[in-house]
Amino acid sequence: MKRNKPPTSRRTEIQHLYECYASGQTTLPACDLVRFLHEKQMELTANQETAESLIDRYEIEETARESRSMTFEGFLRYMESKDCCVFDQTHRSVYQDMDQPLSSYFISTSHNTYLTGDQLVGKSHLYAYVCALRKGCRCLEIDCWDGSDMEPVVYHGHTLTTKILFRDVIKTVEQHAFEVSAFPVILSLENHCSQEQQEVMAQYLISILGEKLLRAPLDHLTTGDLPSPNKEVVVAKALSDLVIYTKSVKFFSFSYSKDNQTCYENTSTAEKKAHKLARASGADFVRHNQKFLSRIYPAAFRTSSSNYNPQEFWNVGSQLVALNFQSLGLPMDLNNGRFQDNGGCGYTLKPAVLMSSETSFDPGCNQHSKATRLLLKVISGSNLPVPRSGKALDPFVRVEINGIASEPRKKNTHTVKNNSLTPHWDTDMNFNISVPELCLVRFCVRDQTGFLSSDFVGQYTLPFSSLKKGYRWVPLLSRDGCSLDPASLFVFVWYS
Repeated sequence: MKRNKPPTSRRTEIQHLYECYASGQTTLPACDLVRFLHEKQMELTANQETAESLIDRYEIEETARESRSMTFEGFLRYMESKDCCVFDQTHRSVYQDMDQPLSSYFISTSHNTYLTGDQLVGKSHLYAYVCALRKGCRCLEIDCWDGSDMEPVVYHGHTLTTKILFRDVIKTVEQHAFEVSAFPVILSLENHCSQEQQEVMAQYLISILGEKLLRAPLDHLTTGDLPSPNKEVVVAKALSDLVIYTKSVKFFSFSYSKDNQTCYENTSTAEKKAHKLARASGADFVRHNQKFLSRIYPAAFRTSSSNYNPQEFWNVGSQLVALNFQSLGLPMDLNNGRFQDNGGCGYTLKPAVLMSSETSFDPGCNQHSKATRLLLKVISGSNLPVPRSGKALDPFVRVEINGIASEPRKKNTHTVKNNSLTPHWDTDMNFNISVPELCLVRFCVRDQTGFLSSDFVGQYTLPFSSLKKGYRWVPLLSRDGCSLDPASLFVFVWYS
C-alpha cells in the first residue's frame, strides 16, 4: 500500500538551508552565515559584523552567542523575521529625495472621500476621511453644497447620499491630517456653493486649520516650479483667495498647456478621456506631467464606486490618480502597494524614466531598454485562513505583474488539495519586465472552488523596486488590507 508523503513545512525547508551552510557542524558559525547572506539572500554588503548583529538579535542560546554562531532555532527566528520579509525594510522609512517639485511625485489620492458606499444612496461619514488619512492619503475630495442655516454640506450632489457638515470635515482633517505622514495634504474642493456659503467655507478653513493652512507662496519659489512636499501644510484647491499652488483648470491639449498653463494650475480629467490621451499621445502626457499636476478621476458611470486600474495613469506620470478608497479589490491593492513605499508617507518619487528631459518615454511603445528578468519560486504557504465553513482550502498562488501593458500579466501555481496549514507548490515562474521601476508585483492566494472558479484568500502587493532577493516570506493581507498574520508565503526571488 502506497503511503502518502507527509506535507513539507516551511520549518523543514529552512532546516535544509541551515544544514547546507552548517556543513555538519552543530551550529552555524558567523562566517558561514555571511556566506549564506551573500549567496542566497544577495546581501552583498554583509560582513562579519552583520552576521554577529543577527546572532545578537535572534540567538537566545547563550553558548552559541558566546561562540558567535547560530543554532537552528536562532536561524529560524531570523528567517521568519522582518529582516527576511520580501519587502525591503529600509523602504519602511522616508528615504527618497523630498526636495523635488510636487510634480515629481506620485501622490496618494482619494475620490469622493466622504462616501462609505455607492454614489447614489451611500452614506457620507467623517470616518471615511479618517480612514483615508490613516492609509497615507494626501489628496482628499470634498464636494460642497449649500446647506440650511448657512452651513455648507458635503455629499454627492443630486443623489440620495447622506450629508455631513463642511465644518466637521475640516475639523476631522485638522485632527488627523498628519497622524501617519508629515507631508502636505491637498484638499480638492468641488465647489457648488453660493458666494455667501463660499465665504463661510473660507472662514472655516482659516479658523479651523490655522497655521496648518497654506495661505501664501513659499519663500523659496524662484524657479517657476511647484514647491517640494517638504512642508507640513494643508493646500486648498478651490476658493480663489486660498488657492496658492493647485488651481484647477480645464484641459484643452498638451500644446495649449505648454503655452498657457502655469505651474500652480492643475487639470482634472475623467478616466475615459485620460485613457484616450495615454494611448494616443503617451510621450506628450509624460512630458506634460513633468511640469504640471494632473488629476485623474473615475468615470461618472461608476455609480457603485468601482475603480479603474491606476497603473495606466501612473505609467504616464500622473500624480493625482484618484480612487474610491472604500471600494476593495485590485485597484486599491495596487494603490496600497505603491504607497507603502517611502515610509507610507503618501508621496513616492517618480522614477527617472518619467522625469528625464533628454529622452522621450512612451509607455505604450514596446521599444524600451533591455528587460529585467525576474525569477520567482513560489515554495510554500503557512497558516492560510480557512473560510467560515471550516473546510480546508484548495489553495493556489497567482503572481501578477502590473507594469506597462505589453508585459506578461500573471502566472499560477498548481492547486494543492485540502491543505490550509502547509501547502507546498515549489513552482518556478519567469517574467521579463521592460520597465521595472514602474512595476508592481502582486501575490494573490486563491481557493479553487470549481474547474474555472476560485475565491480570494489573501494578497500582498509591493513595488518591484522594494522586492528583496533571496529566500523571503510574503505577509498576506485581507481584502480590506488588514494583516492575516501568521498567514504567509515562502518564496525565492532573483532578478537581473
